[in-house]
Amino acid sequence: MLSSWRRYADSHPHLVETAFLLLVLAVTSRQYVHQGPGWWQGQPLALVATAGLLPRRGHPRAAVLVTAACAAVSVALGYLISPLLLLPVLIALYELAVRTPQRTAFACYGATVALVVPAALLSGRDDQPWMDESVGPVFWILLPVLAGTAVRSRRAHLDAVHTRAEYAERTREEEARHRVAEERIRIARELHDVVAHHMALANAQAGTAAHLARTHPEQAHEILTHLTGTTASALRELKATVGLLRSPGDTGSPDDDLRPPPGLGRLPELVSAFGSAGLRVTVTVRGTRRPLPPGVDLTAFRIVQEALTNVTKHTDAGTADVHLAYAHDRLTLTVTDDGGASPRPPGPGGGFGLVGMRERAETSGGRLSAGALADGGFAVTAELPAPPPAREQPS
Repeated sequence: MLSSWRRYADSHPHLVETAFLLLVLAVTSRQYVHQGPGWWQGQPLALVATAGLLPRRGHPRAAVLVTAACAAVSVALGYLISPLLLLPVLIALYELAVRTPQRTAFACYGATVALVVPAALLSGRDDQPWMDESVGPVFWILLPVLAGTAVRSRRAHLDAVHTRAEYAERTREEEARHRVAEERIRIARELHDVVAHHMALANAQAGTAAHLARTHPEQAHEILTHLTGTTASALRELKATVGLLRSPGDTGSPDDDLRPPPGLGRLPELVSAFGSAGLRVTVTVRGTRRPLPPGVDLTAFRIVQEALTNVTKHTDAGTADVHLAYAHDRLTLTVTDDGGASPRPPGPGGGFGLVGMRERAETSGGRLSAGALADGGFAVTAELPAPPPAREQPS
C-alpha cells in the first residue's frame, strides 16, 4: 500500500503538492474561527502563510520569513497561539533544516522565536497563560528543526556510505584488472621463455644434425635423439604453462605434468641440452650453494635459460660461461659468451628476451644488467635476493 502511494506521488507531484497545501490551509484557517477579533481578518493571513510554503524547497529561508511574519502578525492581533496556527512555520522550518546546514537552521529558529514569542507576550490576551505564550512556542518551533537536522544527518550518512561502497567497488575492480594484467604478463613471459628457448634449441640441433648427416651419421643420429627430447620437453612445459589459464573448476587428465617449476637444480639438464646443439657451457659456482625461494629459483633458471638461448639465436659462439656467486643474502649470476666469429643482431620483432629477464629480476626483488663486452661477446648479470637459511633453534 505504501509503495503504491509513493509511486502515485512520484508520478503526480503537482497534484500531491496542491492537495497538501489545501490541507494546510484548511487546518490553519480553522484556528482563526472564534479565537480572535474575527475570522475574516485571519483568513488572508492563513492564505498568505500557506502560499509562502510554495518556494520552501528552492528558497527555504524565504518560506520561513513569510510564514513567521504571518504567525507574528496573527498572535499580535490577538489570535490564540497554538501548534496548528504555527503549522506553516513548522513545515517551513523542517524544509529549511533538511536542506541547509545545521548552523543556518538554528539561526533561523532563533530569529523565528524572537519574532513570534514577543508578539504573543505583547498581544494583550489575558485568557492564555504566559507559559503557553512563551515556553510552548519555543518548544513547538524547536521540534521541526531537530527533526529536519536528524533527517539531513541521516541522508548525509547514507550518502557517505554509498560513496564509500562505490569507491570500494571501483577499487576492487581496478585491483582485479591490475591482477589480471599482471597474470597475463607473467604467463606471456613464461610462454616466451619456454617457446623461444626450445624452438631456438631445436633449430640449432636440427641444423647441426643436417650438417653432420652425410659425414658423421652417428653424431647426427645422436643429435636427433636429443632433438626429440627437446621437443618433448617443450610440449611438456608449454602444456604446464597453458594449464595456468584453466578456470578453477576445470579438471585435467590424470597424466598432467605435476612436476615442480624448474630451478637451478635443472641446470645440468639445461647445459646438456645446449651441448647437443653445439654450444659448450661451463658452470662455475663461488660460495656455498643453498636452496633458494621457489620464485627466485625459477627466475634464476629462466634468466640463465634465456641468456643461453640468445647466445644460440644471435651469435655463432661455441662457448658460454655461467657463473653463480652466493653471498650472504644475494645471488649474482653472470652469463657470458665470446661472441663468435660473426655475431648477428636480433631478428625482426626481437628484444623481448632482455625485457622479460629484467622484469623477472625486478619482480623477484633484484636487478639485471646486460651489455656488450669490451673484448667481444655479451654479458648478462643478475643480482637476486638469496636469504640465508634459518638457523635451527635448539630443542
